[in-house]
Amino acid sequence: MESEFESRRLAEQARALSVQHQLSTTGLKPGMKALDAGCGPGVITADMAGLVGAQGSVLGVDLHPQRLEEARAHCAALTHCSFLQGDVRKLALDSDSFDYVWCQYVIEYLRDPEVALAELLRVTRPGGRLVISEVDGLGLHNWPVPHGFEEDSRKFISAVSAAGFDFYMGRKVFHLFRRLGLEHIRVHMSPLWVVAGTADDRLVSDWRMRFTALEPIVAPAFGGKEAYWAFCQRYLALLSDPDALKYSVLLITEGQKR
Repeated sequence: MESEFESRRLAEQARALSVQHQLSTTGLKPGMKALDAGCGPGVITADMAGLVGAQGSVLGVDLHPQRLEEARAHCAALTHCSFLQGDVRKLALDSDSFDYVWCQYVIEYLRDPEVALAELLRVTRPGGRLVISEVDGLGLHNWPVPHGFEEDSRKFISAVSAAGFDFYMGRKVFHLFRRLGLEHIRVHMSPLWVVAGTADDRLVSDWRMRFTALEPIVAPAFGGKEAYWAFCQRYLALLSDPDALKYSVLLITEGQKR
């Protein structure tokens, strides 16, 4: 979902979550050497730097130069942060380098998630922790659902999935970790959002930005922009429906390298 809006959307989403709690719960400690794989605008990188402290270090890696520029600006005062452009599927980093590797909202975009996970495991030191945070069922848990909405939702999901995004990656990471031989695997479930009634402006704005970014990919599946935006408006109306429940979950999977 790459677009000019994406950096702002990612930053807002990160701030909405209790990321520091997630990091500390999954094993990030003072003095560690940590990797933020797919660091985006650096919001979580800064949280990681705060937890490892000046005796530790954090490296942020991202594929997109614009994100790295934003991340460097965001973390400018943190001397134990550094950044590198790179693909999580092929990192220019030594094996067994990091005590803790965090990767959020990246694997769900990849057609070869096993390759990326194996590479992230390669750079994790023996005894270190690999942590993958992914959404499961993004935007799909809503009730009641307006008549005919489910059919259009399937059309939307099919088009986005064909472009390479996996709406259900969160639930798949545990099995992939098992196949890679990680030990002491744990899965934490956290609400990405829970809206009983009318959604706030932030969530509505988040989805409006997402729909705008996806227009070139999804509109053809609806036969054009007009029909696509009619669907989008129905979804935004559902978010604002005071009588409907909307929720989405985040699955954070952690494992230890042998």
